[in-house]
Amino acid sequence: MNPIFQLSTRKYEKEIKIVKKAMDELEITCKVKNAYELSEPFTKAGWTFFNVQISSKMFSIIEKSGMMKGALGFRIAEQFKNFLGHYLESKGSQVRIKQINY
Repeated sequence: MNPIFQLSTRKYEKEIKIVKKAMDELEITCKVKNAYELSEPFTKAGWTFFNVQISSKMFSIIEKSGMMKGALGFRIAEQFKNFLGHYLESKGSQVRIKQINY
């Protein structure tokens, strides 16, 4: 099963560019291709929501590489969500992240 996270923002056009660039850089770091997929966005109450699905291969590489060291959480899914949120934030994104499926 591939982890799926829901991202939300009020500035979709700006944020989607940042998220794509950050995820492309993460693919390069992990040395994998086509390791994530972004869903079509939908808008509700002024917020735009879209999902990012991470390939099991990229997830495994991130987990085993020690990249998540310092990410808080009791379960691996929570740690990965926190890692991804901090990673996107470090690249300039201000999206909110929520775990949907792990």
